[in-house]
Amino acid sequence: QIQLVESGGELVQVGGSLRLSCAASGRSFSLYAAGWFRQAPGKEREFVAAINYNGANTAYTDSVKGRFIISRDNGRDTVYLQMTSLRPEDTAVYYCAAGLNRFVSSITANRINSWGQGTQVTVSS
Repeated sequence: QIQLVESGGELVQVGGSLRLSCAASGRSFSLYAAGWFRQAPGKEREFVAAINYNGANTAYTDSVKGRFIISRDNGRDTVYLQMTSLRPEDTAVYYCAAGLNRFVSSITANRINSWGQGTQVTVSS
């Protein structure tokens, strides 16, 4: 089992930037795809971004394309989400996830091995 711990969420102004981190431990994290999801109040959890096991392939939901970048450092067993040009609608609890296999599709298809506990991002106008 992979354990995931997110950090980096905070209150930020509209147009600002944040970098979320997700530190993994347990099984070989570098063998699995990883991703970020978010859940706003009163809404279902939604996919945000995914990265395959070696960082060569990524995927994003349309609303964050050009603003968010997902990356990973397998030497540190950590996945990042760099968020820029933040909007009020980006306000949510952000969750890190490890997929069932090495492919981006395991994240985009919500085939999840492990979830983190979440970190709150609030974008204030």
